[in-house]
Amino acid sequence: MSIFQKTLTNTVTTTGIGLHSGRKVHLTLRAAPIDTGIVFRRVDVDASLDIRVAAENVVDTRMATTLAHPENPQARVLTIEHLMSALAGLGIDNAIIEVDAPEIPIMDGSATSFVYLIESAGIVEQAAARRFLRIKKSVCVTEGDKTARLDPYFGFKARFDIEFDHPAIDGTGNHFEVDFVGNAFVHQISRARTFGFIQDVEALRGLGLAQGGNLGNAIVMDEYKILNPEGLRYKDEFVKHKILDAIGDLFVIGLPILGAYSAFKSGHALNNALIREILSDTDNFEIVSFSDAAQAPEFVRAGTQKELLV
Repeated sequence: MSIFQKTLTNTVTTTGIGLHSGRKVHLTLRAAPIDTGIVFRRVDVDASLDIRVAAENVVDTRMATTLAHPENPQARVLTIEHLMSALAGLGIDNAIIEVDAPEIPIMDGSATSFVYLIESAGIVEQAAARRFLRIKKSVCVTEGDKTARLDPYFGFKARFDIEFDHPAIDGTGNHFEVDFVGNAFVHQISRARTFGFIQDVEALRGLGLAQGGNLGNAIVMDEYKILNPEGLRYKDEFVKHKILDAIGDLFVIGLPILGAYSAFKSGHALNNALIREILSDTDNFEIVSFSDAAQAPEFVRAGTQKELLV
């Protein structure tokens, strides 16, 4: 049996607020035909304009990953990384994302709300082989002491190291590595929330940013401690959120990756630089599919269904 592409079974809608604008946002996830990929539509700007998820359509990586239509810069969508991470983690190849504001709602600051939304919609296989981008050569990008790299690996795994010199973060795990087999994404990564420092939030609000940020959608710290009364969801939630972000950033390459990602202090900008560097030389990668599921990596096989549904 082949490894097939996947889309959503039903249309689902939710409402939330934008992290930076503080505006109410309506978000709709729709099924998409074979080989569509992930497409965003700003229905408040021009619902006929498809903003295709692609490395070259990333126009800003400050504070979040932002996509824009190459012919209409007003049609842009920011803070896509948590939703993209959920789509990647659940193996969705084709979907149309409609939004009526400039950014994806922040929800609870993690990917878990989007996981719930996708699972509520249902996942269905399509009558076409799933394509993967297999890393053939190791590629590394750096910025000062920050690094991000992809190495050949028959599967997908991620390793991240953080360094913040903050007592609340240093008291947790600063390193995490996960091989994405079974439900590893949902159970180990998806609930990790974004985080920030109260002094930075106040400065950002002075610039008109982070208007929707609060203790319900982020881990917030002062100079010494976590301010959220419920504490952490994982003992190493900070580094796990960096992996969550990275998965979303990497999926902007347009296909699921077969390779090993590792990073030290990386962020949206360096992750985007990494996928652009990968794509700059066809010797770095190849596009593959699996006509026999038994020959596919374990994390790919785990997501296959026994019957072709559409």
